[in-house]
Amino acid sequence: MNLRWRILGSSAAAAAVASAAVAIATERMLLDPHDRNVMLAVILGGFVMAVIVASALSRRLISDLEQMADTATRLADGDLTARTGVVRRDELGTTASEFDAMACQLEEAARRREAAEEERRLLVASISHDLRTPIAAIQAALEAVEDGIGDRQRLLASAQRDVSALTGLVDDLFLLAQLDAGRYEAPATVVDLAEVVDDAVEALLPTAAVAGVKLAVRTTGSRLVKGSDRELGRVVRNLLDNAIRHAPQGSDVRVDIGGEAGRHVRVRITDEGPGFDEQIIDIATEAFVRGDDSRNRATGGAGLGLSIAAGVVKAHGGALVLRPGPGGAVEMELPLLA
Repeated sequence: MNLRWRILGSSAAAAAVASAAVAIATERMLLDPHDRNVMLAVILGGFVMAVIVASALSRRLISDLEQMADTATRLADGDLTARTGVVRRDELGTTASEFDAMACQLEEAARRREAAEEERRLLVASISHDLRTPIAAIQAALEAVEDGIGDRQRLLASAQRDVSALTGLVDDLFLLAQLDAGRYEAPATVVDLAEVVDDAVEALLPTAAVAGVKLAVRTTGSRLVKGSDRELGRVVRNLLDNAIRHAPQGSDVRVDIGGEAGRHVRVRITDEGPGFDEQIIDIATEAFVRGDDSRNRATGGAGLGLSIAAGVVKAHGGALVLRPGPGGAVEMELPLLA
């Protein structure tokens, strides 16, 4: 209210100055009594109008300022949804608009921070689960060996498999960290992508046979790219392993090499399984995302495969594209060697 009284006081002061000027002019015979009365009436009428206008303007101005002050207090108390709601076509309106824009940015930043914190919790939980399971199995196997319970060779072989699983998980985490930090650089060696695919298919033939799935490859010759045959082979094996795991028994998993678009080569892997759900297809390449929450380490891995595959392909200047079901379909596109 202090501001309103200052505005009204300014109007009254202006009227008083005008009245004093009229009185001085009258005393010095510059105005006769009649003109003085008319002038005073005009001043009084102007004063009344000024008070009315100033009161109306100050009421809205003070209301908007109080609204902005209240919004600032709510933001300071942690209510990031607070907005001024002030709409004016003057400097105060511009300030209020910028204030609301700042509040929106604060709310969005808080939302991203909460999402990052949730991802961090899920990351820790996933890593803990995927590390705890093989460690517990190794401990149980070693205790059984120590106590002379069970087949010693079988227990040691089981422990060795779990150690290999742990080593693979640690290697995956290290590679993922490099990819996320942008520190992974693909080697500039010449790689025949067709040979990489053939080697991956040959390596997974026993897995496909156990699953009752047939692997079929179609290519039209060599496809030379720059990169790492080891990492590209790892990507292809991972994609093939996923396809075999989700393909129905007695069905085919097909690998097509070709489909050049400009100076790119495309490797397309398809299966007859349910395919990717449209609801997760946009996040399927994020770390620790599994298409089925019931999948565990034994059946679905740690959820790093697609994330690493997408990162490695991107580091090679290409892209990994997932197609929605029915039927699983993944495309890996890489630039051909010029």
